[in-house]
Amino acid sequence: MWPVDALAFTAFLLGPLSVVATPLLMAVFGEAKVLKVWLVTTWPAAVGFAVLGLVLLALGAYLLGVAAGARAGLTRLLIAPREADLGARVVELARSRVRLVDAFEAERRRIERDLHDGAQQRLVALTMTLGLARPDAPPGPLADQLAKAHEEAGTALAELRELIHGIHPKVLADYGLEAAVADAADRSAVPVDVDLELPGRLSQAVEAAAYFVVCEALANVGRHSGASRAEVSGGLSEGRLVLQVRDDGRGGARAGEGSGLTGLADRVSVLDGRLSLSSPPGGPTLLRVEIPCGPAS
Repeated sequence: MWPVDALAFTAFLLGPLSVVATPLLMAVFGEAKVLKVWLVTTWPAAVGFAVLGLVLLALGAYLLGVAAGARAGLTRLLIAPREADLGARVVELARSRVRLVDAFEAERRRIERDLHDGAQQRLVALTMTLGLARPDAPPGPLADQLAKAHEEAGTALAELRELIHGIHPKVLADYGLEAAVADAADRSAVPVDVDLELPGRLSQAVEAAAYFVVCEALANVGRHSGASRAEVSGGLSEGRLVLQVRDDGRGGARAGEGSGLTGLADRVSVLDGRLSLSSPPGGPTLLRVEIPCGPAS
């Protein structure tokens, strides 16, 4: 569109200005050629062209303003639908992110059920069978191999149960966030005080995100902080789930230094939530997460 703008500027401003400058050209060169068309050799004609140029200049300024308004209207006409499309795309993107989170949680629950009802039950049966077979085996290499197989089966069963719990704990699906956080506190290497009060069940995505944030935070407390005690507190406040994990350790924690909190922060942000970490040297360390939420559907 710039050639049209240049043409309008030349026609409405530069042309009239060149006509206004006719007396100046007369004074310098003794004659003037207006717009390269009319040759002016007398002062009365030069003054007349100058007056005409002033009139054309005023008219050109008005027409240039009209052209600018038309250009602005055309621009708005061309851009407005795209802005509307962009807004719709943003809304759809937010909805698709929520759908992906819901689908992800549903898939985690399916995998947990399949492992719990399938592979875990087979390992339990295998462990029991080996345990029953050990007393009947005579002392010797066979008994030793049965004992070793029994121990290996028990270890595999324990690891599978821990894996299932990490994928999606059954206590979270059955009893909700409060019970799951209490269970995580019981399994923590550091004593944990829990002060979490919720009016009821929350959406599955919110419960899962909050639970795994608490688990990762407590794991970090046990591995890195040197703390003697930790505390998990929170509840609902103005339509948001607020959770805080505090410990009395040495502090100095950073979210990006192998703590695993970066991925959890991304997961919380998908739900339009926020995760913040305060850990000055010497402690205490405070992890806070806020997630918009509503009751479970």
